[in-house]
Amino acid sequence: MATEVNLPDVVAEVTEAFARYEKALTSNDVAMLDSLFRKDTSTIRYGIGENLYGSAAIAAFRAARNPAGLMRELSKTVITTYGRDTAVASTLFHRTSAPGKVGRQMQTWVRFAEGWRIVAAHVSVIDAPDEKS
Repeated sequence: MATEVNLPDVVAEVTEAFARYEKALTSNDVAMLDSLFRKDTSTIRYGIGENLYGSAAIAAFRAARNPAGLMRELSKTVITTYGRDTAVASTLFHRTSAPGKVGRQMQTWVRFAEGWRIVAAHVSVIDAPDEKS
């Protein structure tokens, strides 16, 4: 059986979950962020300066993080769904506090009985590409 890619209703659901994540991130809503990551020892988040294994480590990082400077602007966001229960969200982000840099974020979302949850995430920052090249 072939997997159906980008079913419109599933894309809409994951897009809404991704928007909840973004709002929680930029407003430092730690409880919401914790609820959007799968509570499991196999959940992973690779951050800009940390490698977090398990939802407890991710929650501890969020609780201890400085809430200053979390606002950002997203670009080139792509939500791709595979079937009805798996999705990948990819986006670039830009912060005025980090001129000349571009952030990259990817999340793997899976639908569970309690709803869409992130099971793996990766965040990195690179030098912004030269737009003239």
